[in-house]
Amino acid sequence: MTRTERTEPSTTAGEQAMLTGWLEFHRETLELKCAGLTDEQLRERSVPPSGISLLGLVRHMAEVERGWFRDVFAGEDVRTLYCEEDRDGDFHVTDQDTWSDARTAWQTEIARARELVAGRSLDDVAAGTTRSGRAFNLRWIMTHMIEEYARHNGHADLVRERIDGATGE
Repeated sequence: MTRTERTEPSTTAGEQAMLTGWLEFHRETLELKCAGLTDEQLRERSVPPSGISLLGLVRHMAEVERGWFRDVFAGEDVRTLYCEEDRDGDFHVTDQDTWSDARTAWQTEIARARELVAGRSLDDVAAGTTRSGRAFNLRWIMTHMIEEYARHNGHADLVRERIDGATGE
């Protein structure tokens, strides 16, 4: 991997800064797992029989950021990026899908998420709900996002190692 540094989360911050720090750490980790690879390598489904690719993971996290922060937390009526006709369309990459496009979509969703939570309390309840109708506060959403990234970064570790042998945190 070409980039080897991430912003380490504080070990003494308050709750909101701690959650934000860990979320940013995991966002940076996924980007590190993709660094230095070609579009072809990023599309590679390298842990059969799974269809997971690094590009698919980035597209998935763009959807997750969009869904939890824009749709649920802010109550924005937004369509999915990749999953309108295929529930797993974020993972189903084609030869036409590129890192540039996926990264742009992902970073756009991260930037919007940051805007939406800036100055908000962890106790603030989301304006929207999930399909089940459940309400969530920002604390739950932030914690869930850390869990979501951590799980998929584990997948990314395995995929990256199969592609070029690179390992790391």
